[in-house]
Amino acid sequence: MTLIYQPIYWIYRVMSGLWYWSRRRFTLAGLCVAGSFIIAGAVGVDIENTVTYQSFTLLLSFLLLALASSLFFRATFSATRTLPRIGTAGQPLHYRVQVKNLTAKNQTGLTLLEELADPRPAFQEWLAFQMAESKRVRPFRVTQRRRENPFRRVKVKEAEVPPLPAHGGAEARVEMFPLRRGILRFTGLTLARPDPLGLFRSFSKVAAPQTVLILPKRYPIPPIALPGAMRYQKGGVALAANVGRSEEFVALRDYRHGDPLRHIHWRSWAKTGKPIVKEFEDEFFVRHALVLDTFDDEPNSEVLEEAVSVAASFACTVLTQESLLDLLFVGNQSYCFTAGRGLAQADQMLEILASVRNCADKKFETLEHLVLNHISVVSGCICVLQRWDEARKKFVKKMRALDIPLLVLVMVRPGEKKPDAGPLRDDPGTFHVLEIGRIEEELGKLK
Repeated sequence: MTLIYQPIYWIYRVMSGLWYWSRRRFTLAGLCVAGSFIIAGAVGVDIENTVTYQSFTLLLSFLLLALASSLFFRATFSATRTLPRIGTAGQPLHYRVQVKNLTAKNQTGLTLLEELADPRPAFQEWLAFQMAESKRVRPFRVTQRRRENPFRRVKVKEAEVPPLPAHGGAEARVEMFPLRRGILRFTGLTLARPDPLGLFRSFSKVAAPQTVLILPKRYPIPPIALPGAMRYQKGGVALAANVGRSEEFVALRDYRHGDPLRHIHWRSWAKTGKPIVKEFEDEFFVRHALVLDTFDDEPNSEVLEEAVSVAASFACTVLTQESLLDLLFVGNQSYCFTAGRGLAQADQMLEILASVRNCADKKFETLEHLVLNHISVVSGCICVLQRWDEARKKFVKKMRALDIPLLVLVMVRPGEKKPDAGPLRDDPGTFHVLEIGRIEEELGKLK
C-alpha cells in the first residue's frame, strides 16, 4: 500500500511546489499571460488552419523579456518584524515590519512577502489523512462544499512597501489570517519587485526566523449552570503547597492544648503576652474536570480542531467563575493541568490547548483511567468527545454510576446522523450534539 501511494505523494509535492512558486513569482497579469501562452501553444499546433501560433510567439517574447529583466535586480535589504506573542485562529493578526535599504540607490515598487515553514506534511501524515478520507462517506450536499486545505495554516496578504531612500528605511504593515492553532514558524522575508512589463517578479530574500503561538478559536458560551456543587478540597486552593495544610484563614483565638506550633501568631503573642493561634476552616469550592477526547487516527482532523475550540471556549468561561478547572487529555502521555483561583490563568490553559495533537497509538481507555483516578476531587465533569461509540458510552455510564454530574458534548461532521443519547437518554439536558459548521449556534442553546 505504501509503495502505491509514494509516487502520488511526490507528484503532490512537486505540483504544489510549482503552484506556490508561480503564484509568488508571477503577478496577476503574468499569470494571465502564462495561461494564454499555454493555451496558444496547445491550439496553435496546426499552423495551416489557425493563426494562433502568432500570439504564441508574441506571448513567449513577453515572458522571456520579463524573465531576463528580473536578473538585473541586485538590491539588498534588512528587515525586522514586530510580532505579537500570540494570535487566535480565525481572527486577523496585524503586525509591522521595519525594512531598511542597504544600497545607495532609491528602491520603489516593492512588495513584502512572508516566508513560512513548509506546511506540506511528511509522507506518513499525508498517507494517514488520505486513508481516513477514503473511508469516509460524505453526503452529496457536503461533497459540493469547497474544502479547505487541511495542512494550510495561514493566509498572508502581500504588503506594499513605501519607497525606500538610499540607506533609508520604512515601515510596512502586514495582515495575516491564521487558519489553525499551534506554533506558526517564520523563516524569512522576501522583497519582490516586478519587471517593467509587470509580469514577473524579482526577489531579494532576508533571513528572519521567528515564531508566534496561535491559540484555538473560541465560541461565545451563554451563562450556564455547570454541573456539580462545592466539595471539600484537601490542602485548599494552594493544593497543600509548601507546608501541608493550607486551609482558609478565619480568625485569631487563644491557644488550646494540641494546636500545631506553626499556627501560632507570634505578633499577637508578643502584644498580649499569651499564646495566640490562627484559626482555619476547611475550604469548599467547585472544581470541574474538562475532559478532551484526542483519540483520532487522522492528523489535522476538523473534528479534533473543533473539539479543541469547544474545550477552549469552556476553559475561558469556567475560569471567569469562582472555581477550579482541571484539563485532562492524552497525548504522548496522560496530562492534567489545573487553573483558576490563583493558579494558572485562562491564557495559560489556551496555550496548552494550542499544542494538543491527535493520539493515534493509544486506546480511549487510557483517558478513562486518567479521569477515574482523578474524579474523587471534582464537583462535575464536562466531556468534549469526538464520537459516540461503545467505549465512550461505557465511560459515561461509569461516571454516572459514581454519581458525577455530567455535561457531554459530542462532535459530528456535517450531514452525519445525530447519535442517540444512550446512557444519558433519561437526562437529555446533559447530552448535546455539535455539528461542525453550526457549533456556535448549538452552543448558544446551552442552558
